[in-house]
This record gives sequence, C-alpha cells and structure tokens, in this order.
Amino acid sequence: MIELAKILQRFGPEYKKVYAGETTSDQLKTIWAIEHCRTEVMGGHLFRCQECDDLLYSYHSCKNRHCPKCGNDNAERWLTKQFSLLLPENYHLVTFTLPHHLLKIVRYHQETIYRLLFKASSESLKKLALDPKFVGGQIGMVGVLHTWTRDLRYHPHVHYIVPGAGLTDDGEWIPADKRFLLPVKALSKIFKAKLRDLLQKHGFLRAAQHQAFKKNWVVHSKPVGSGKAALKYLAPYVYRVALTNNRIEKVENEQVTFRYRESDSGSLRKMTLPAIEFIRRFLQHVLPKGFHKIRYYGLLSPVKRDLLQRIKRLLVHRIALDVILNTQIETSQSEQVEPTNPKVLHCKRCGGILKLVMKIYPYHQRAPPIFIRCSKKIIPA
Repeated sequence: MIELAKILQRFGPEYKKVYAGETTSDQLKTIWAIEHCRTEVMGGHLFRCQECDDLLYSYHSCKNRHCPKCGNDNAERWLTKQFSLLLPENYHLVTFTLPHHLLKIVRYHQETIYRLLFKASSESLKKLALDPKFVGGQIGMVGVLHTWTRDLRYHPHVHYIVPGAGLTDDGEWIPADKRFLLPVKALSKIFKAKLRDLLQKHGFLRAAQHQAFKKNWVVHSKPVGSGKAALKYLAPYVYRVALTNNRIEKVENEQVTFRYRESDSGSLRKMTLPAIEFIRRFLQHVLPKGFHKIRYYGLLSPVKRDLLQRIKRLLVHRIALDVILNTQIETSQSEQVEPTNPKVLHCKRCGGILKLVMKIYPYHQRAPPIFIRCSKKIIPA
C-alpha cells in the first residue's frame, strides 16, 4: 500500500522550499510525526516468540490527530460516549457553512475564526430555539468542525447534532416537530449577522470581502431519526484525517492519484494532482495545536450533565423499553463472542505467545536508538 508518510518523505523537502513562508509550525510538526509514525524513531518494544524464536519489533504510533495511521480507537470511544448521551427524541443534523469569500482570511487566522464560527453558529441555534413558535426552550447540541471536501479542497463548516426538544424555564420538556426543527432562512440571517459582528469586534471585518455579506449564507437542516446514524456519520470526521492511506492509488511522474466518492451522486472518482499540490491540500486541514474540533453546548455542555440526567429521568417511561432491548442485544452478542485477553500477543508466523524482551526508547533523527537489554542474548536492532 502507498502511504502518505512515503509521499511526505519523498516530496516534503521540496514542498517546504516552495511554501517556506506559508507553512505553519503545526504543519511542520505534523509532517515530521506522520513520516516517523510507527518507526524506530518513536521507540517501542521488541518481542520474541516462545515457540519459533522469531522476533517482532512493535513501534509506537505518533498519536498526531492528523496521522492516517492513528485515531480509529479514539473514534470508537467517542461514539460510545455519544450514544450514552442520546435522549429518546428525534434528532436533527444542522450544518453551518462559511461562504468562499471568507476562506482567504480564515486560512491565516484559523484558530480565532474557527472559534468565532462555533460561537456564532451555536448562539444562532440557541437564540432561535427559544422562540415559542419553534421549540420554545433551551436545547442541547454537539458540534464538530469539518474543513475538507472529499477531494481535499478547503471547505470549513460545522455539523451539529441537535435533539428535537427543549427545556423551558419552568422545567417543562417540549418536543419539536419530528420533521422540522428551525427555519433555515431565519437561522442563516442570524448566523451571518452574529459572525459579522464577531469579525468586526476582533478586527477582521476590513480584511473580509464585502461580497460575503451581500449574498445569502447557507445553513442546512434535516431530521436524522434517533441520532445514531448521524453520529456514526460524524465519527470518522472527529478522529480521522482528510485522507486515509487506502485511498491513495499511485505515485508516478511526481503526481499523486487518489480516490474519492462524490457526495451528491455517490459515484467513485479519481483525482491526480502534482505531489506538491497534493501535500498542500492535505496540510491546509491541519488544525492549530490544542484546538478542540468537538464542542458541546446548552443541555449537552459538560456543566449541565446533571441537568441532562434529570431530563432522562423525566423521560424514563419512554426509554425503559429501549434500555431493555439494548440489554438483550448486548447480552446476545456477548454470548456469541468468546472472551479474549487483549494483553496476550501471538506470533503471526506460528501462533505462539510473544514475550517482551526489550524496550526501545524514542530517539531524535540524528541520534542512535537506545536499547534496554532484558534477556541474556544480544539481540540486534
């Protein structure tokens, strides 16, 4: 399989020369991490099979959130946690998209404007939901920032999973219409006005193109049933990067060909880009260090988890059946799967048990690896 790491190793030095003034420190760190993920540079462990005496080097992953080799386990854990927060209500997927006129300014001020995008969109949802004509109460939502299209173009937008109900000041739980949450035209106008005010407050309005505020902004909303399918849809965007290794078809003539599926038709397409442009498209989706691309608001915010539990108790008569059914499903699945010990590693060659014989410490690019000998035999690196 062709890996992104190999492409970065081969064409990364030239990319750094071409885009020397535009490459951020976070992008440089991401390049280094992906290049050395699961190599001796990261350190790891050496195992020996007790049956055939075969050796296995197991190197650590880089744990960079933009690395295509890392993050799948985290996505599964996140998904399990979100399922536990689901209410027995009809959910909606609401998406806020920035107009393309603002993309240039967003590129150079990502951390600040991404934060303003979250703030303007979440406050727009909460404000309109308080209107008695629609929900008439406080709602909860979880938002996920997504910056890419399937062909790696820059397209920042935020997806929100929103339960179709709200809590009034009197403590009354009011369900919204199953097919309709909020009017998107009104939501779009509020969102545009709020983000415009925030950009002006932070001194970005002059740099923004005025055409962005002369056109209608796009907010999309659709019902998604129980919310589980929508969460499964978002989970890959939470901990997966813009491109996975298995989508890369070939690298030849200093060009990279990769597959992608069109969002509208679902048809499979191929795109070939110069290697430098391919790297540029990938790196523009690297987030600033420490930036949280998942955020919780309203009833789903961490400070209101106790309130969320009280809401669940109010709805206990509606969720009792779901709890029973889920317990039956989990029980039947657990009876079919034999328990295994995840700590025991087996040899791929003969199936024997692998025993740890050496720990390999991480080292920098110019330094040799450091070994700790744990057996009487000298084992070559």
